[in-house]
Amino acid sequence: MKKIEITDLNLYYSDFHALKNISMEMRENTVTALIGPSGCGKSTLLRSLNRMNDLIDNVKITGNILIDGKDIYYKNLDIDELRKNVGMVFQKPNPFPKSIFENVAYGLRVNGIKDKKFISERVEETLIQSALWDEVKDKLKKSAFELSGGQQQRLCIARALAIKPSVLLMDEPASALDPISSSKIEELIYDLKDKYTIVIVTHNMQQAGRVSDYTAFFYLGEMIEYNDTREIFTNPKQIRTQNYITGRFG
Repeated sequence: MKKIEITDLNLYYSDFHALKNISMEMRENTVTALIGPSGCGKSTLLRSLNRMNDLIDNVKITGNILIDGKDIYYKNLDIDELRKNVGMVFQKPNPFPKSIFENVAYGLRVNGIKDKKFISERVEETLIQSALWDEVKDKLKKSAFELSGGQQQRLCIARALAIKPSVLLMDEPASALDPISSSKIEELIYDLKDKYTIVIVTHNMQQAGRVSDYTAFFYLGEMIEYNDTREIFTNPKQIRTQNYITGRFG
């Protein structure tokens, strides 16, 4: 089933044409990796999927993005509702200056949920889901800043999942982490795709190969190739894709 459909998407920052005629579909319960050199448009595309580019001045977008069949650039769309459905995890862990418990509960409280039992159950459920519960269950009242970088990133994933999105966007979620923490994040991504549709930006070719079902290669704002991940890495159709994944440029 199609979860995300992008058609003829163009995005401009003032006069700079950052995304050029992007059309692609992302299926439900899959991981799609966006790869390519810095400045090629992959993070810009990711931020278009929950309208974070709206926060930047002089951005102009044409084309369509449908999530669950709904046009997310429809002028009367409730953007808060969209961002509830499309969670985001950033490159650097960004926990709030609150307790571990309150970091995860934050989104529930902001959305008007007051039932303490429900909040408590949801926090536990989400921390289990993000493979963090066993490490933090005895220190939920402690500051999130006491956690290691890898734990903080899993906490941020738990925070994004607490409000039950259907899509999870990840902008280089493991690039600031050590190899052991990175591998935990990768295992987590693999486990989460049963329940979520995940789009990940990564510079790490091996990571893209390990965690994703589909891979799109971007270069200078264009999508050069999009295919099953194994095909992209073993039998790319475009010479530019081959040159990038073999390290000849980028």
